[in-house]
Amino acid sequence: MAEQNTQITAIRIQNVTKSFGTKVVANKDVTMDIYRGEILSLLGENGSGKTTLMNMLAGIYFPDSGEIFVNGKPVSIRSPYDAHALGIGMIHQHFKLVDVFTAAENVVLGLKEEGKFNLAAAGKRIKEICDAYGFDIHPEQKVYDMTVSQKQTLEIVKALYRGAEILILDEPTAVLTPQEADKLFSVLRNMKAAGKTVIIITHKLQEVLAISDRVAILRKGEFVGAVPTSEATELSLTEMMVGKKVELNIERPDPVDPTLRLQVRNLSCHNHEGLPVLQNVNFDIYGGEIFGIAGISGCGQKELLEAIAGLQRVDENSEIIYDAPDGKRESLIGKSPKKIKEMGVSLSFVPEDRLGMGLVGSMGMVGNMLLKDYRRGHTPLTETKPSKELAEEVREELEVVTPSLNTPVRRLSGGNVQKVLVGREIAAAPAVLLTAYAVRGLDINTSYTIYHLLNEQKKKGVAVVYVGEDLDVLLALSDKILVLCGGKVSGLVDARTTTKEEIGYLMTNLPEEVHTDAKPEEAAKEDGQQ
Repeated sequence: MAEQNTQITAIRIQNVTKSFGTKVVANKDVTMDIYRGEILSLLGENGSGKTTLMNMLAGIYFPDSGEIFVNGKPVSIRSPYDAHALGIGMIHQHFKLVDVFTAAENVVLGLKEEGKFNLAAAGKRIKEICDAYGFDIHPEQKVYDMTVSQKQTLEIVKALYRGAEILILDEPTAVLTPQEADKLFSVLRNMKAAGKTVIIITHKLQEVLAISDRVAILRKGEFVGAVPTSEATELSLTEMMVGKKVELNIERPDPVDPTLRLQVRNLSCHNHEGLPVLQNVNFDIYGGEIFGIAGISGCGQKELLEAIAGLQRVDENSEIIYDAPDGKRESLIGKSPKKIKEMGVSLSFVPEDRLGMGLVGSMGMVGNMLLKDYRRGHTPLTETKPSKELAEEVREELEVVTPSLNTPVRRLSGGNVQKVLVGREIAAAPAVLLTAYAVRGLDINTSYTIYHLLNEQKKKGVAVVYVGEDLDVLLALSDKILVLCGGKVSGLVDARTTTKEEIGYLMTNLPEEVHTDAKPEEAAKEDGQQ
């Protein structure tokens, strides 16, 4: 620790407090230092105030009280423009780019220059930045032709072009493959070597240990300490975040009498523009197993689950057969979600878009629980008691932070919205549980609670489908993993024997040996021979 204290302080946050309304205190009397030329990871549970604190450095929020010092001088950061002038840039989870513009045009957008803007000179400067840090971006490349990784890189280049010496990255690897994440880490190390300060907000403890020099931890809006990464473990960091002893162990019981529940054959569909998003997809899902689905964002995972749930129109010759627990076999093709439910097909769906598809933002927890069951009543009057009991059960088990059960869910943090949705869907006791990014945005403690709930469903014979971004979790939780690349099946592998590197390769390459018209058993056999 003595060695750290000799470092030059780039930013000092002193007694900073930020509240929203009278009930929500996002940050309370936070005092912490950020050193020049370090990679600092910022950890905390959902609602601990990580993003709010960094947004104050980026000029998006202004503190209610306290001071911020940059290079030893007190500053007032009232806008992103002020932050840029102080050498602070923030790269958010949702990129702020214009798709039809080139990389160079996006970088200089909003900048002021006397006379006619010299885009050629800007392009030369952008290339110099890319060469210096190892970025894979060409100034003339259009954003719509870029991968997710390249778009993120472009956001970093934008900040560096504006003179950023301190960069804040919010969940930077959320949609990256392991190979892309490794490449990003290499770039961040280059930036550190050049004297830049990098702050990473993340929930992935493996990444914290792999890339950072120090870890700062917030708990319920308060700063609880910072430790050198070399002295930290996943368990010690989690216990600092939660404030009590926890167990970090994803259970994976062996399947007991797996029973066929879904058969998907020749599944293809197109988007609104007529472009294929799924092509000739084949696989089987068994009750009593967790079936993982991996792929880069936008490779058809969302459309695949929506097709099964009756929310996505599919092409001719596509087949989705449901084998019910009572022995009946039914086709789900062409049927609405309501009709599928009337047939007795129990599908619970946690969609990618929580408030767009999953919940009604203006309703509270009770109202959103009621949406799932209102058709079950036998009288014209809706019975709310069961929904209140379920809402209270979900709030207690998943520790949902809400002023009341009737507070509109749109007022809750993203992580708490996700808890409400996942808790409701799991409580429906389905035969097939479809989950898309069930732990996205959730802290490590709540994530492990969700993993436990999914395994409890597996033990009850439920067929659990898990689409996730964290490959370490997919490998530890799943029994089988289907990998999608460009809307096609690039592999079906045994989660117990495959590796993260193999999954990452399949996510970005479609091996010729794996034929998309092969049956699942044949595809898995072929993949094992590669």
